[in-house]
Amino acid sequence: MPVAPDSRSPYRVDLIQLDLLLAAVCRAGYQLIGPSIKDGAIVYDEVSSIEELPVGWTDDQEAGRYRLQRRDDRALFGYVVGPQSWKKLLHPPRQLLWKGRRTDGGLETIAREEVTPRRAFLAVRACEIAAIGIQDRVFTQGQHADPIYAHRREQALVIAVNCTEPAGTCFCSSLGTGPEVISGFDLALTEMIDESGHWFMLEVGTDRGGALLEGLEFTPVTDTERRAVHQRVDAAARQMGRALNTKGLKKLLYDSYDHPRWDDVADRCLACSNCTMVCPTCFCTTVEDVTELSGEIAERWRRWDSCFTLDFSHLSGGSVRHSTRSRYRQWMTHKLATWQDQFDSLGCVGCGRCITWCPVGIDITEEVRQIRAHPVAARASR
Repeated sequence: MPVAPDSRSPYRVDLIQLDLLLAAVCRAGYQLIGPSIKDGAIVYDEVSSIEELPVGWTDDQEAGRYRLQRRDDRALFGYVVGPQSWKKLLHPPRQLLWKGRRTDGGLETIAREEVTPRRAFLAVRACEIAAIGIQDRVFTQGQHADPIYAHRREQALVIAVNCTEPAGTCFCSSLGTGPEVISGFDLALTEMIDESGHWFMLEVGTDRGGALLEGLEFTPVTDTERRAVHQRVDAAARQMGRALNTKGLKKLLYDSYDHPRWDDVADRCLACSNCTMVCPTCFCTTVEDVTELSGEIAERWRRWDSCFTLDFSHLSGGSVRHSTRSRYRQWMTHKLATWQDQFDSLGCVGCGRCITWCPVGIDITEEVRQIRAHPVAARASR
């Protein structure tokens, strides 16, 4: 029998009820951002109903390959992750930091007010929640918190979706960051299509999420249904196409600074920065000052940058990392080793985007495997 949600117990939700829930999110004043199809990929954009989601689509992902394909059902979340991450909404690719006007006495600051709508993120995967948690540490902890990020993060409502079908480039299970959503969400969904129909298990993670269920009636899931959901998610963990062995990883990379594998990867790497642009945790930026042609208005902008660009490490004497070898080594060693010293965690969540969107299909898990498999070569080359 349907009941009014009054606890953190999971509920069974059908398609109509899910649409009503999304409508309630919008009525609560949130701009609903969810998956949609654009230019042949799953991207995050404003949506208002389940019909605007990628109904009946899945993604075929391998190293250097991404294709959307039709499914044989009408699953709403039957894909994994596309080229975009939620980072673009919390840590925008381009952000105005300051604006000023020339006066007789110099420059005066033009007041700049950050106007950001409250947003609800729909279909956030476990690996992406882990990535948001990493960026929380980068931007909100320590002596120099980023007020722009903190404001956007505080307003964001997270509606998670458990993965039941991993992509070929996923390796989150080996990092403990997925495929099951454990925490960090306001509401969580698991999509099921079985002999009983097309339904979702809905879990409440916070009081803020629970408040959105007021006025709605859902049926509690049965023990049998809950077991079926967990079996589906557990199966996804076993189906991961890749794995990253993290045992002694930091020391391995510190000891392999002159490993010949860096030359091998440099022969293939285009230094295009795709891996850093699609990565949900990379946070490197540069600052640009621009002036109107009249000279009356000046602005300072922050935009995403990458350690793969030659100018990123440019000092007074030139670029510190002038070779592709040194730049790839910096990226991977930071992501998997020095990041641990900085933030007490890996900088990778196993989403596989860097593998999928590398034009030449460089695989970070394979690079680690090769370095681990040939430690003698590393010692001999020093």
